[in-house]
Amino acid sequence: MNQHAIQNLTLFDLLARSWRRPSAIADLRFSADGSSVAFTGVDGTVALAAVADQEPPESRIRVSGDLGQTTIRPRERQPAPLIATAALGEGDVPIANYLGSGFLVGTAAGEVVYLTSDGNERETLVKIDGPAVAIDHSPRTAMTAVSNGQDIFLSRGGGDAVRLRQDAIPSTDSLAFSPGGRSLACGGDNGLSIWPIDNDAGPLCEISLSARPVSIRWSGDGTWLACGLETGGFALVSMTDGRAEIVTGFPTPVRTVCWSVPENALFASGAFRIAGWSMAAPPLEGETSGALETGRAGLVPVETVAAHPQKRLIAAGYANGRITIAQIGARDELLVRPLGSAVTALAWSGDGRHLAVGAVDGTAGIITFPAQMFKH
Repeated sequence: MNQHAIQNLTLFDLLARSWRRPSAIADLRFSADGSSVAFTGVDGTVALAAVADQEPPESRIRVSGDLGQTTIRPRERQPAPLIATAALGEGDVPIANYLGSGFLVGTAAGEVVYLTSDGNERETLVKIDGPAVAIDHSPRTAMTAVSNGQDIFLSRGGGDAVRLRQDAIPSTDSLAFSPGGRSLACGGDNGLSIWPIDNDAGPLCEISLSARPVSIRWSGDGTWLACGLETGGFALVSMTDGRAEIVTGFPTPVRTVCWSVPENALFASGAFRIAGWSMAAPPLEGETSGALETGRAGLVPVETVAAHPQKRLIAAGYANGRITIAQIGARDELLVRPLGSAVTALAWSGDGRHLAVGAVDGTAGIITFPAQMFKH
C-alpha cells in the first residue's frame, strides 16, 4: 500500500473488521458475555461474528522514538468470515440475548429458537401461532415474551407459553422487559401498555400515543421508559407517576433512543445533531429542558445513537454513512467514518472496547478501539 493510500485511510478502515451481507442490516446485538455479535438482515438471515480481534489495534500501534508520534498500521489479514443462517423469516427477524453467548430469534413459523454463537439452532424454546414479530428475554426472571402481532405470550421455556391477558393494545409489534424483568412494555398501533409479570391484575398503565412506537428502551434503574415514534418525535414515560410526554421538533423520524448510565442522560436520533437531555431536568416541559448540546450540527440527520456503557461518550450513525463519537455535552467529535451507506444499527460491547455497526448496503462491522483512545 503506498503512502498516499495510507494517509487517506479512515479510523473505520484502520480499526474495523467489516463484512458485506447480501441485504441491508436491520438490527444487531452483542451477546450477554460480549463474545459475539449477531447481525440481522432484511432477508431474514442472522450473521454471527466473534468479537475477539486477531489483529487488535494495540498490536499494530507504533510510537516513533524521535518524535513520539503514534501511528497504526492497517490490518494485514482478512477477518474470519461471518457465520450465517438460512432465512428464518420473510423480512428481518426479531432477536434477543440469551444465556452467555447465545441469542433467541423469532421465526416466520412462530418459533423462538436458541441460536448459539457458532450458528447452530440448539432448540425451540417457544412455539406460537403465526409469525414471531417481536421477542424479548429477561435473564433476571428467565422469562421470554413473544408476540405474533396480535397476542403476547410469556414462557420460561419447555413449551409452557401462556397468553398475556391482552385487550388493551392490538397489533403489538414491540416488546421490552424492565431491567428487573418484573414488567413488560408492549407497543402497538395506539400506544404503550405496561404489564406486571407476577400477577394477572391487568396493565400497570396504558399510554395513548399519536403514532406507533418503533423502539422501547427502559432506563437502567427502570424508572423511565422512552420510545421513538413512527412520526412526531419520541415518548417519555415516568414509571414513578405514569406521566407521559411527547418530545417533538424532530425533522425526521426518531428511529432509536438510548440511555447513558454514566451521564444519567437520554439521547435520540432524528435530528441534524446528536439530541440529548440530562435526566436531572427531563424534557417533560418542552424539548429544551435539560438539553445537552453534543457534537456538531450538520445537514444530514442522525439515524441511530448508542451510549457508551462506562464513559460519557455517545456514538452516532448518520444517513450519509458518517459515524462519530462525541463527548456528552461537548462539541468535540471523533470522526470514525466520514461517508458510506446509511447507518441502521449501532451498539457498544459491555466493556466499551468495541462498537458494532450495520448499514443499508449490508455492511456489518466491529470497530475495536485501542485502550488508550478513551482514557477519560
